[in-house]
This record gives sequence, C-alpha cells and structure tokens, in this order.
Amino acid sequence: MRNTSIVVGAVASVLGAASVASNAWAAELNVLAWCDHADASLLEPFEKAHDTKVNVKEFEGTGAAISILEQSRPGDWDVVTIDTVDVRRLVERNLFKELPSEQLATSDQFPEVVMQDRNAIGGKTYAITEKFGYNTISFDKTKVDPKDMDDLSSLWSGKYDKKIAIYDYYLPIIGLVGLEEGVKSEDITEDKIPALREKLLSLKQRSKQIGDIVSSQTALATGEADILVGGGEWITGTLQGEKPNLDWTIPKQGAMRWSQSIGVAKDSAQPDLALEFVKYITSPEAQAKLATSSCYWAMPANKKAGEYLTDEQKAALRWKEQADYLARTSLYPAPSEALDAKLQDLWTEVLQN
Repeated sequence: MRNTSIVVGAVASVLGAASVASNAWAAELNVLAWCDHADASLLEPFEKAHDTKVNVKEFEGTGAAISILEQSRPGDWDVVTIDTVDVRRLVERNLFKELPSEQLATSDQFPEVVMQDRNAIGGKTYAITEKFGYNTISFDKTKVDPKDMDDLSSLWSGKYDKKIAIYDYYLPIIGLVGLEEGVKSEDITEDKIPALREKLLSLKQRSKQIGDIVSSQTALATGEADILVGGGEWITGTLQGEKPNLDWTIPKQGAMRWSQSIGVAKDSAQPDLALEFVKYITSPEAQAKLATSSCYWAMPANKKAGEYLTDEQKAALRWKEQADYLARTSLYPAPSEALDAKLQDLWTEVLQN
C-alpha cells in the first residue's frame, strides 16, 4: 500500500528516534511503525497490562524505515513493522531478531496471509503478518456505474476520462495494469515493460491526477475524482460514516494484495517486552482495533478478530467476501533489484509525461 521507493523525512525521523531513546525509561517501549499503530485505544490495554509506555514513531516506506534503523543506536528501537514482502530486506541487514514461532498465533490467521515464505528466512521466523488489504478500484457509486468497475478495461474505455485519480505507488499500479494485460505480478519481466509502458501512459493521459495517500483520498472524498486506481478499503473505510457514496471492488481481472508484518528489532533493549507487544498486536481484540485505526482501515490477519468488529465495520471491510478476494488477488510484484530499478524508471517516466 505504501510507497517503499522513496525515503521521506528520514533525517527528521532519525533525530526523533534519538530524542525518544535518550528519554527512554526501563518501562518504555519504542515502536517504529505506520500511523495505524498510534491510536491510544490500541496501545492503552497493553500499557496498563505491562505498566509501560509505548512510544510510536511513524515512518513512510521501507526505504525510510531501513535508513532510520541503520542510523540509530543499538537499543533505540524495540518493535518494527514493515511490508511483509520486505521482511527479507531487514533480515539480510541484521535488523530483525528471530522470534519463537511456537508463541505466534499464525494458526488463527487467514492461511493466505501467514506467508511463512516471507516472514521466515532460512527456517527461522522473524516477523508475523498483522494486517492486509487491497490495492484495487475505489469509486463514487453515485457518479460511476458499479458494473463498469468490475472490469479494469473500463478505465481505458474513454467513458471516465479525466475522472480518474491514480495512487502514486509504482508496484501496485504496475501490477494492476499488468492484470489488465493478462500478466500476473509474479510474471512481470523486463520483456513485458514496453506493453506496460504503453498502457500506463494511456492511463495517465486519461487521469486527472496522480497523488499520495492523502491527496488520493481527498480527491475521491471531495469529488475531484470519481475513481481511484490503487484504492481499496484502506481509502474508503474511515470515510464510511460521512461518505456512504464511496465504495470499492475487486475487478474480474483481480487486484493487488498488500500486507504488513511486525517483528522485534535485533538490538532491542527489551526483547521480552517487545515480543509481548508483537503477541498483543496479533491477538484478536487488538487486531480489530488495528484494522479500524483512525489512520487507515484494512483487514486483520487474525480471523478471530471478527468477534470484536461491528456489523458495520465488517461490511466496510467485506468480511464475508474474504475467501473470494484472497483467491482472486496477487501479491505485489517482488522483482529482483535490477528489474525493480527498471520498474521505478518506468514509473518515473510515466509521472514525467
């Protein structure tokens, strides 16, 4: 879901980390995570149960997280969240601590998001999936024919020209365009780039804007755009109460699925407490709170979280459709470094034209 190619505010974040660490007490836990982990309602039960204070430092993108971790002092960070597809990158840099797999609630998770091949490296577990969602099509159902949104080809039909906004993250957007071209994310190779370039440039010409999370959500909420390519429940969930006209769907071609994982920092000063936080975050009640964070909504990895979600929340998250959605969606492309660089170059070219 997030743009992992750009390091945003890394220097400021590092300075913030140093400030947090310098004032840390024995009963404090420092967490490097996205904004969905900062809700007081999520943190307070853990803080009370363990007589501790949880400090959450927000970051944007895997590149920024790695930069912060590598520039921080040992012990500055206790818990880290990251895109599941990027767990290996942190392990290869010796930034994650091995976790006791027998203490993790993976048996309670949707099987498709356990992703042991991503969370475990070399037979050792380093992280556990905590949340997932979809980069797909969000739209205003009062201005768009919902049936059209069941087919990605509608975006190129001309019917919605200049009514389209595009989320500015190259991997899911290239993945979605690939699906329209009949290419699954795992099959994207260098020889497919020319066809993807043509299709991407055509979509760009038909769109009104390409923007980050905030501007994308704003465009849809204010009516600047009727369709958001790359959207999903994470865009519309928090707006359900005030904007019931906004909706999202998985087209017949499929969509991209993202997920995020949580683990213990390699040099955590409080590894036992950090592990307890990981176990808490992946527990059913905490999962329900994380899924409906004020920052952005998405699906909890733990199936038992449904016991703590309201009927309205389940409806917004498409709880009953998850078996079908999981079967019809693909993970982000996970290219080699060489191919990833070419895909980033392709996206830069699209942005500039």
